[in-house]
Amino acid sequence: MSELHSTARHDRAPIQPHHEEAARTWDLGGIDYDNISFGVSDALAHATQRLNPRQGQHILDIATGTGWTARNVARAGAQVTAVDIAPELLRAAEQLSGHLQPKIRFQQADAEQLPFDDASFDGIISTFGVMFAADHAQAARELSRVCRPGGRLSLAVWEADGAVRDFFEVIGKHSGGPAPEPSPLDWGDRDHVRELLGEDFELWFESGINNHYFDDVEDAWEWYAQGFGPIRQVVQQLSGDDREAFRQDMDRYHAHYASDAGIHIQREFLLVSGRRK
Repeated sequence: MSELHSTARHDRAPIQPHHEEAARTWDLGGIDYDNISFGVSDALAHATQRLNPRQGQHILDIATGTGWTARNVARAGAQVTAVDIAPELLRAAEQLSGHLQPKIRFQQADAEQLPFDDASFDGIISTFGVMFAADHAQAARELSRVCRPGGRLSLAVWEADGAVRDFFEVIGKHSGGPAPEPSPLDWGDRDHVRELLGEDFELWFESGINNHYFDDVEDAWEWYAQGFGPIRQVVQQLSGDDREAFRQDMDRYHAHYASDAGIHIQREFLLVSGRRK
């Protein structure tokens, strides 16, 4: 795993107690989590283009991870504030984003309790991030609260059924913990999103496919075991035959997407775009 050498410090805001374990899990990927973002970068670009940020606008990126989406937005000249619950991912984001101007402000903060004034931002984006907040309704209220009237919203979320559901079922089978309730994948249900956000935002929906390629199942395993916190956590918890069984189940999952050229995973996602009423 790559080492972090950045000494940059980021602001901190309180993290909800029920998110502390999740923060530790996602932190396990460290700077290598940026490779996970690379694997979904076509979807992250889709979300940024629908947000259509402009120079001088103030944009909030929620659950930024290692900052891939924040960097996408900053390329347009927007002033970006990017938050996450995971401090190691934020340190990686600072290291990877230091070359950009205007400088991105990274801050540890919780999607359910954003440390910003009402109507602070011209646009809000979250790419496979806010959907993992435990309290969907509270996270949605915060999205609405900090977005100015007329401001833009862009959310990339995984569809409720399909490749990502199956992926997390393999992880859940071996993690020993209960499935989260409500499921983060509920954000892939249009009716659920309308219930959460429809009162405050005019909403539009687009279906998308994220394409990710590997040479073989071993290549895929090494990619995720290196940079994906939930998989690293399960690997650390297991040993011997149990760890090997997890590896075999992940290999079978990826083998399902084998093609003549290698592995081609096609993950269904939903792009939610909106404008604050």
